[in-house]
Amino acid sequence: MKFDILNRFSGAIQVSVEIECFADAPPSIKLGLAVRAAIKEMADLRSADLRSADLRSADLSSANLSSANLRSANLRSADLSSADLSSANLRSANLRLADLRSANLRLADLRSANLSSANLSSADLRSADLSSANLSSANLRSADLSSANLSSANLRSAKDAELPIARTRILPEGQLIGWKKLKDGSIAKLSIPAEARRSHSFGRKCRAEFVDVLEGEGVSAHDGITRYKPGKRVPCDKWEEDWTQECAGGIHFFITKIEAENH
Repeated sequence: MKFDILNRFSGAIQVSVEIECFADAPPSIKLGLAVRAAIKEMADLRSADLRSADLRSADLSSANLSSANLRSANLRSADLSSADLSSANLRSANLRLADLRSANLRLADLRSANLSSANLSSADLRSADLSSANLSSANLRSADLSSANLSSANLRSAKDAELPIARTRILPEGQLIGWKKLKDGSIAKLSIPAEARRSHSFGRKCRAEFVDVLEGEGVSAHDGITRYKPGKRVPCDKWEEDWTQECAGGIHFFITKIEAENH
């Protein structure tokens, strides 16, 4: 039977292929077969609408799927090595055991995706959104996670994750300057003393155990009570040691003024 793959943005027919399956087969199966056929024909699948496609164990190596919509697709054990998935929507996709070696996942939406035991060695994940993704037991050797969002991601037992995670660290040791927006929209300039514990998750928002106010006066936008004024040391109510928790106990701040202004 003939099956049409549509463009995710325009809704127009992008690729038409012949597939062999029962007429009453689920749409996910038909779409998966169509993608396999299109890949064999070297068809253009950039920006294609491939939502919920059943692509289990599919050979998609070196495929160009940039900007494609693969939300909730089943890509378990698929071969996506060297594939171009830049800016693709892979939210809630099943990529368990997938081979993503050297794949281009820059700017990809991988929120809540299942990447457990996936091979992401040498993958380009710059600026990818991996918030709430499951990366347990994934291979992250030489993966580039620069500017990636890993908030609430599960990295338990991830292999060779130390260096990729280290490259996401933005807080230096020692005394540093921070910036915080107050309730009235004004900006306080803070000194974070060298002895103050500090932390940040995978985003840009940081936390400190206590801060010294250098400039700016007002009350906290968080509780509307805590007052900031020059010369005052402001401690947090309760410090949270777990660095993966972004919105946890601590005085929240940014390390650049422009980020605080736009928060």
